[in-house]
Amino acid sequence: MGYPGSTLKNETYADLSHLAAVGMVSLFLHLGSNGLTAEIVEGQMKDLVDLLNELIHGWPLSLQIAMFVVGLAAGVFCLVKFCDIFVDSSSAIAKKLKVSPLIIGLTIVAMGTSLPELAVSVSDSISAIGKQATTEFAIGNVVGSNICNILLVLGFSVVFTPIVVKKSICRREIPILLAVTALTVLFVCLFGLNSPTGDLAITRWEGIVLAVLIIAYIAYLVIMAKRHPEELDEAEDVKDMAWWKAILFVILGAAGIILGGQFVVFGAKGIALNGATALGADEGMTSSLVSLTIVAVGTSLPELVTSTIAAKKGQNELALGNVIGSNIFNSLFVLGISATVNPLTTGNQVLVDVFVMMGVTALLFVFSLSGKLRKAHGWVLLGCYLLYLVYLILRTLLGWSF
Repeated sequence: MGYPGSTLKNETYADLSHLAAVGMVSLFLHLGSNGLTAEIVEGQMKDLVDLLNELIHGWPLSLQIAMFVVGLAAGVFCLVKFCDIFVDSSSAIAKKLKVSPLIIGLTIVAMGTSLPELAVSVSDSISAIGKQATTEFAIGNVVGSNICNILLVLGFSVVFTPIVVKKSICRREIPILLAVTALTVLFVCLFGLNSPTGDLAITRWEGIVLAVLIIAYIAYLVIMAKRHPEELDEAEDVKDMAWWKAILFVILGAAGIILGGQFVVFGAKGIALNGATALGADEGMTSSLVSLTIVAVGTSLPELVTSTIAAKKGQNELALGNVIGSNIFNSLFVLGISATVNPLTTGNQVLVDVFVMMGVTALLFVFSLSGKLRKAHGWVLLGCYLLYLVYLILRTLLGWSF
């Protein structure tokens, strides 16, 4: 996400923000009170993952694995490409409706880099409805992406060019990220469903709380933007599009994101299942490895691309805001929506992963207190990510439960 700036061209954004907040809260309260049954969701669409699995059933194992790899790669490509199309066209429509550039930047553009994680997590959440299946990919994708953003994306950016940390980020944004991360850890570790598929979960009511908090966070960003306009970057460069083209691209972008999420889940689950069979490892552990590494890195590509481009332009400080904002949106927006659709369950191994996420977030805060993220900090972050990968591989191969 980051903290996209804008000029304050009109004063209508408060009413727009209030209206949007009321509408979203009403939606989530409705979902929470009535729930989403398997019949409702499955009545709307046939799970593409099941269709693809039925299609390749009976193929030689080598061809199945190749198909899973192709599916995963195609899914990541669709997520990254159609995410840009959706954000650009949605921003163009908002601009035509005379919505303030500030609102466009803090909502549509801000959520844009979290759409890949949202697509994967919601797809996995839906695929588990009525099947008593765990949702390692829904939770692991978010936890893995947040770890990847700090250790890999930010680490790479800092090694490329050191980042000056503004005092306002240390006072406001990073403490908010710490609080959101701590809340996520609390929700994952407590109040579980005690279901046959897993003891650790994000329940539906926790999902609603997270979804409401993202509305509050957006409202906070809007208020702070008005109070401190000097901290804003230049206005978002929103592309002009004809109405028909913008609407068409919104539909195509949304469809591509949904399709990409389904392909990623199909490919990742297939790789995990075959990997577990080949290695003699537990399927849940293998699924956790794939979601925390391959899927997490794939869905973090927008952040990595944004940070790399910013570094080349000499605006590497934007990478820090991008990572902080993306992690906040992942925890609140992605987990909130996914758990509201269907409560998320997973295995005990996620305990270590969420505490690693908490630890690297705290490490980022400590490094930022010096006022500058130096190359040495970047190498430490990258080294920590390498150690974490080694741990995940050993945990999967040796069957560690911690």
